[in-house]
Amino acid sequence: MELLKMFLTFAKVGVMTFGGGMAMLPILEREIVDKNGWATAEELTDYYAIGQCTPGIIAVNTATFIGHKKHGTIGGIVTTLGVVFPSLVIITVLAGIITNFSHLAWVANAFAGIRVCVCVLILNSVIKLWKSAVKDAWGCGIFVIVLLLAVFLDVTPVIFVVLAALAGVTIKSLEARK
Repeated sequence: MELLKMFLTFAKVGVMTFGGGMAMLPILEREIVDKNGWATAEELTDYYAIGQCTPGIIAVNTATFIGHKKHGTIGGIVTTLGVVFPSLVIITVLAGIITNFSHLAWVANAFAGIRVCVCVLILNSVIKLWKSAVKDAWGCGIFVIVLLLAVFLDVTPVIFVVLAALAGVTIKSLEARK
């Protein structure tokens, strides 16, 4: 019964997510952490970070990690199917419709409004991630350095995650020696 609940929950997340993986973080946090307790906020942040480093879509990777945590391989499969199922249905329907109406001004304006909304959802995700991830001056320093590097360098996010992980391990090791 919980597998069905997980499928439906992730289908709800999948259907309410516009703008990709980053925009879905507030919805994931509400559904997975607050309502169902399938992961903590810290675990969700970790899954999200790993999801960015692994091949595939962040939302799918995160869903797979959470499902696997709760019910092993079958849980990972069920949550993955749940998060992608609504998109498959919606994209199939929209693909047939949008090509016929994309030239209309109101359609272009609707997509412009959706893009603005997605920016706000991503900013909200950044603020929530900040609150759960940056807990001390060292974390703030790592954040600022990675932010500056990301703004000025055009490299894969994997490099930033690896460097931040190494910095975290180094800093905590040095603190433990004191």
